[in-house]
Amino acid sequence: MDDIEKVIAACHHDPAAVLGAHFGTPDSDQVTVRTYQPDALRVEFVHNGQSRDMQRIGTSGMFSIIVPQAVLSDRRLPPFTYQFKVHFPGQPISLTNDPYRFAVQLGELDRHLFSQGTNYRIYEHLGAHCTEVEHVSGVIFRVWAPNAKGVSVIGNFNSWDHRIHQMRVIGSSGIWEIFIPHLGRDEIYKFSVLTKQGERIDKSDPFQFYGELRPATGSIIHSTNNFNWTDNLWQQQKTRTSPYPSPMIVYEVHPGSWQRDPAAPDRFFTFLELADKLIPYVKHMGFTHIELLPVMEHPLDESWGYQVAAPFSLTSRYGTPEEFQEFVNRAHASNIGVILDWVPAHFPKDAHSLGNFDGTALYEHADHRRGSHPQWGTYIYNYGRREVSNYLISNALFWIEKYHIDGLRVDAVASMLYLDYARDDGDWLPNRYGGKENLEAIEFLRHLNSIVYEKHPNCLMIAEESTSFYGVSRPADHGGLGFGFKWNMGWMNDILDYFSRDPVHRKYHHNNLTFSLMYAFSENFILPLSHDEVVHGKRSMLNKMFGDRWQKFANQRLLFLFMWMHPGKKLIFMGMEFGQWNEWYCKRSLDWHLLDDACHRQLQTYVQELNGFYLENSGIWERDFDHEGFSWLDFHDRDNSVISFARFGRDRDNHLICILNFTPNRLDNYQLGLVSNQKYRIIFSSDQEKYGGTGRCDCETLISPIPAPGGGADYHASLTIPPLGGLVLKPEGQQSINIQHTQ
Repeated sequence: MDDIEKVIAACHHDPAAVLGAHFGTPDSDQVTVRTYQPDALRVEFVHNGQSRDMQRIGTSGMFSIIVPQAVLSDRRLPPFTYQFKVHFPGQPISLTNDPYRFAVQLGELDRHLFSQGTNYRIYEHLGAHCTEVEHVSGVIFRVWAPNAKGVSVIGNFNSWDHRIHQMRVIGSSGIWEIFIPHLGRDEIYKFSVLTKQGERIDKSDPFQFYGELRPATGSIIHSTNNFNWTDNLWQQQKTRTSPYPSPMIVYEVHPGSWQRDPAAPDRFFTFLELADKLIPYVKHMGFTHIELLPVMEHPLDESWGYQVAAPFSLTSRYGTPEEFQEFVNRAHASNIGVILDWVPAHFPKDAHSLGNFDGTALYEHADHRRGSHPQWGTYIYNYGRREVSNYLISNALFWIEKYHIDGLRVDAVASMLYLDYARDDGDWLPNRYGGKENLEAIEFLRHLNSIVYEKHPNCLMIAEESTSFYGVSRPADHGGLGFGFKWNMGWMNDILDYFSRDPVHRKYHHNNLTFSLMYAFSENFILPLSHDEVVHGKRSMLNKMFGDRWQKFANQRLLFLFMWMHPGKKLIFMGMEFGQWNEWYCKRSLDWHLLDDACHRQLQTYVQELNGFYLENSGIWERDFDHEGFSWLDFHDRDNSVISFARFGRDRDNHLICILNFTPNRLDNYQLGLVSNQKYRIIFSSDQEKYGGTGRCDCETLISPIPAPGGGADYHASLTIPPLGGLVLKPEGQQSINIQHTQ
């Protein structure tokens, strides 16, 4: 098959070697111009306002003309300026520039860095980008498909015909490129890939910035560069403020089900609508951050966004990229950070997605024992392939830099770290040392975190990691994975098990309350009560609590107080703050009507005021990751199911004392240890009447120390501890602060 036949068959690796303008010999004074227009009746060559008919070659739609160089005003070697007039049956004559008269635009350095896995802004080059080449506006398309036999861009602009806009591969990079003049924003397109086996498959753009609403799967030409950001003050404050000694209470949200329009419950709110509703609510409630379940494009609603088909694309469910940028901008204006759930662990097997992209296992491992996830029915990224690692790292930076995201919560890290994760014996391949650790994934995570923190030092890189893998939140150059934070799944499992139990039996499970302090400072922990705990038959958070209706609400308040006073940053899922009874369902709004009930309103008020209390008292959060910030007073009283401890700020005089009673029995004349021989005031009680409690232990009560050992300390006080309730005391004279959250 000669070159012209390959172009006609759409299987040429460099169609520009045939199409466009070409000299015959070095001494030739003629230029041959060819174009392939399969359905055209006639094609005219246009130069300097003069038109000449081109000759049809056979019946294939290949047209050619030989132009004497003397006719050309520009006597240099091609490219030179010319157009085609194309006559299609029943259509107006179209005047178009030839895509094949433009030289390759991607530089050698960018190609080299991508092949080395270090082109961290490769998203600026691959994909579809509106640009101008030689004073002609259009769109430049690039895609990585090293094993493809041919690649074309298809869309409405060429009637989805893969023969029209065939791409050229650039050297040995595996990157295919074409500049298509006259195209612009909002055109729908795909890549049509011819595999070496002769199969033609149509793929969405791995670097698309926007796409069609499911079930359609076309990519849409879009830019993320045009938004006018006004969050400079927030960015400056973030640069100056370390997140580790700062307050953090995260409100985890699924954008499609936080609220829906009562008049159209099947319709998602857009991010502009969420900016109007969600951001003021989060601000009013006192949360410092919103964490969004994945907002990248995904085919299946029920995956909650975790089966990401297009990692660079904002899902069209919730509006446009500009609307999401406006959402983030307005969150920052309200001093609220935005964290995204990010999914580098796996991707779906939908035909239009990344799997088998060029007819081979390109983004995934070829061997199913490494490349396919048995639990989720998805593909696993091949982290050892430099271009794949580059793809993911540049994607993380893309969300941080183009959408001003303040942090990424990395999903399912444990599944990345272990080759035998969710696999039976014999269904996984050991690493080169015979172990089960995924060495390529470990190196990828270290590389990822090192680059993110190098470029954005105070970004929040958070690992959802459920094992005891060493050093998840330790620097990569100190043997860790390099994350800033890790979810404390052990605390979460222990505490939920404890609160599900009858208080009569809780004394036999006292270690569930205390064990987390054995390892609380081994990582930079976030305490999570996430969406995963209120689905699939696990019951809602309120419904997990033991007891009758009053006890459930009291237990919920007590759990939150313990969580807020425990070392570590905080995260709860939407609906927990007002006592959602039903499990969360991604296609239905939260049950906001419950706020018509006094108990639910009181719980919501409790969370709001607990957040305010937390923000005002830096002793709770300044030393979250330092064992000097916590001291047990008494953790031995399992018979009464009572614990007490102190939290310290940077200045040890800035401290609080917390005592918690996990039984429905009021405890009178209980000895509470005190850190110093000074008067203390009760500044917070989970049992206040306005929260739905008994109101028998009032705030503002002044407690005088007894200068004798008791309650696990050198000084103590005798006081009443409310049923299923907790108290927080502060030395008299210590002032709360008026915190302005900046991170």
